[in-house]
Amino acid sequence: MIMAPYESQVLTTPFHPRTSAYCRTNHWANWSGYTTVQVYTDVQLEYFAARNSAALFDLSPMTKYDITGPSAEAFLNRLLTRDIRRLGVNRVAYVAWCNDDGMLIDDGTVFRFANNRFRLCCQERHLPWLLDSAFGFDVDITEVTESIAALALQGPTSCAVLKSAGFAGIENLRPFDLAEYELHGASIHISRTGFTGDLGYELWFHDRHALDVWDALMEAGRLYGITPMGSQALEMTRIEAGFIQANVDFLAGGRATRPGGNLRSPLELGLDWLVNFDKGHFNGRRALLAEHQNRTSRFKLVGLDVDGNKPANDALLYDHRDREIGVVTSAMWSPTCKKSIAIASIKHHVDADHAGIWADIYVQRELKWRRIKATCRVVERPFFNPPRRRITPAGAH
Repeated sequence: MIMAPYESQVLTTPFHPRTSAYCRTNHWANWSGYTTVQVYTDVQLEYFAARNSAALFDLSPMTKYDITGPSAEAFLNRLLTRDIRRLGVNRVAYVAWCNDDGMLIDDGTVFRFANNRFRLCCQERHLPWLLDSAFGFDVDITEVTESIAALALQGPTSCAVLKSAGFAGIENLRPFDLAEYELHGASIHISRTGFTGDLGYELWFHDRHALDVWDALMEAGRLYGITPMGSQALEMTRIEAGFIQANVDFLAGGRATRPGGNLRSPLELGLDWLVNFDKGHFNGRRALLAEHQNRTSRFKLVGLDVDGNKPANDALLYDHRDREIGVVTSAMWSPTCKKSIAIASIKHHVDADHAGIWADIYVQRELKWRRIKATCRVVERPFFNPPRRRITPAGAH
């Protein structure tokens, strides 16, 4: 018996009949109200599929808003910190938006399908904020999360899989390009985007075609090592790529219960390149401009190379005088980089290159805790940045 959406506390994605069949671990989690796979069989196997062949990830719970109308561009330019007027048709842009205090509400991607037709994708649900921000604009905002199915196909052989499935010319898409294709009667938008920092694509289409598209990709990828990937493996790849994650590396605006110190501005997250002060007014511009001019940022986000092989999860950071200077927000042992890496938020005044940073790591083995003081070095992000991520035409590998 199929339950109606209002009868279940957690929804299933359009791919659930396939993802549940592949999920041997029965390891699920709630992502924005949807039950999603954490690990299908083995997190390491899924991770190495993303790095060595092709990994298929169910992206459907990503929150999606269609924004259309004569004022769509003007509205987005007012809402977002980036100058959307520069975004061409059939292109995608990484974006962020703030409250009036210049604190980050969320980040995400904007897809431009036509002059006055956009789609905003993000982690959290923001419809009330978007509707309030649209006051005075001739624009329609519709949440399409349930009706638009999405898959991320990531890894060195992802382009070869799509070509085998019948997407002719897919290799010519540049990073952040967007194109429309047809497969078995389904209209599919494919963007050369992803959250792994590798060669990869994201497919967007109506949910009624979900199972047909999944089956076509899995069949086309049989000779290319295609493997379904859960959220844990994706998390490993995004840390290696140096990407930040909402409610992990920063609190989304609606999540903070103590806004005074827990929220971050884009400048404090290394997203200053997303802030265009020359385009005119946008939400938070006055506060961000004051922060930029007066150098009042409280924090900065850095990449760390951590000594040893123990991930510095949630570790506090100290300088050579044992003064607390920050905290690790994301950490892992990187199988590809062969080192312990981390993303950390540290106090802005700290000279990160010469501070002598060390992490306070606690490791439990059989109910016994051991404290490790691991030396850290500030390094550039991304930690993993293969040339195939950008090369066009994309290689078959």
